[in-house]
Amino acid sequence: MEIEWDMVIKGRVWRFGDNVDTDQIYPGKYLPLTDEKEMANHAMEGTERGEEFIKRVRKGDIIVAGKNFGCGSSREQAVIALKGIGISLVVASSFARIFYRNAVNRGLFILESPTIEGLRDGDVLQVDLRSGEIMNITTSKRYKAKPLSGLEMDILRAGGLISYLKSETRKD
Repeated sequence: MEIEWDMVIKGRVWRFGDNVDTDQIYPGKYLPLTDEKEMANHAMEGTERGEEFIKRVRKGDIIVAGKNFGCGSSREQAVIALKGIGISLVVASSFARIFYRNAVNRGLFILESPTIEGLRDGDVLQVDLRSGEIMNITTSKRYKAKPLSGLEMDILRAGGLISYLKSETRKD
């Protein structure tokens, strides 16, 4: 998928709290799985709302979470499962650093916004990835996220780090 610099993502919110760890995002008992479609079937399964999420999530939905999203182990399967189930973006007050890097490296759009209070399940967001502007279409409230760096956007536009490195190698 070609991503434009001025890309805007629009999607329905799934709200989660603070300290959602990688074992909640993708439980360790599924680590032996290698098929990305099968991995996607277990995204967010370890959360209180895991069963509901798996049944009702739609391609393009957005996860909104509190502080320290993706803490715990460094398993990149958590990112793979979220991308595989169709999550277009994760917005959180803050991310665990390893999850943040895994998300960029795997091509999952993420934004940090400490001002995302008041968003609820089912709200529809329109997010400008370049500027970090977040518009809650449901309530007309606006929020601001920290925009991604130029390099992070380049990696995400390429679909992840491996694709980015391949494209950079071809330029030489």
